[in-house]
Amino acid sequence: MNATTPEQRLQQLGLVLPAVVAPRGNFDAYVLDGNTLYISGKGSPLRNDMAVVPKVGREISADEARQHARDVGLHLIATMQAALGDLSRVRRVVKVLGMVNAVPDFMQHTEVINGCSDLLVEVFGDAGRHARSAVGVGSLPRGFAVEIEAVVSIKD
Repeated sequence: MNATTPEQRLQQLGLVLPAVVAPRGNFDAYVLDGNTLYISGKGSPLRNDMAVVPKVGREISADEARQHARDVGLHLIATMQAALGDLSRVRRVVKVLGMVNAVPDFMQHTEVINGCSDLLVEVFGDAGRHARSAVGVGSLPRGFAVEIEAVVSIKD
């Protein structure tokens, strides 16, 4: 990519950051502690059109869930922008934890969470590469198929 800033990369990719909304509960969307930004888990878009909570491997495919993870990645980046004012302050995405609301025999958790990881590298380059865990869970809040949290190192 020829773009030099994360904001330019987002524009080059044709991506628009979503609005950051306040959490529903007694916690913060993020905590900035020194040079570390902790971003609370963000879920995939609530599927109001579904009467059943979407289980990956049953109601939605791994490919659909991967897109959910990419969408969550955009929300994480929007939270970074809200917390820092400038995405160029991101030194490195340090750690990502991705949770997939999947049927018990689902085995593609890594491929699903790659949707978020790939986006972080597209936007931040090598600074977007991170340590990661991708796990399957029996349920997630509000009908989420995917929930992801992140830890980010910040430049002074």
